[in-house]
Amino acid sequence: MTQRVLEETDSSHSPLSEAGERTLHVGRDRPIRISSGHRIQHHDGKCARPHGHNYEIAVTVTGELTEEGWVVDKGDITSIIDEWDHRFLLEAGDPLIDAFEQSGDGDAVVVLQHPPTAEVMAVVLEHRILESLPDNISDVSVEVAETHELCSGI
Repeated sequence: MTQRVLEETDSSHSPLSEAGERTLHVGRDRPIRISSGHRIQHHDGKCARPHGHNYEIAVTVTGELTEEGWVVDKGDITSIIDEWDHRFLLEAGDPLIDAFEQSGDGDAVVVLQHPPTAEVMAVVLEHRILESLPDNISDVSVEVAETHELCSGI
């Protein structure tokens, strides 16, 4: 069997440099799963009580290909999301933050500036992922599913 090798004769004319923006889907068919607790402090219903979810998260990243031949390393995305796994997501000012600190479990809390809803989680993760990735990235969108009935994203 003969093997064909595609050679680039002109280094300034690379298929990668002309590829334009590409989109990488992380977790589209097999979502990234994390388990986190939260409460919606000023909610009138049962969500005001501390409880947890097995969240499913999918991320879409758009950008130019790198010299390595990808938009971004998947591990760079999953490492940010993993920071919320087995943590308690609380809104700034929630008295539970002090309770976690006093019990010695302050590192188990992620403090958000807004109520830790799936919608807020998606926005915060989008911002955190975008700010941590290289300049070749032009857009990040995150979808967070709290249950099969509740999913937030763009």
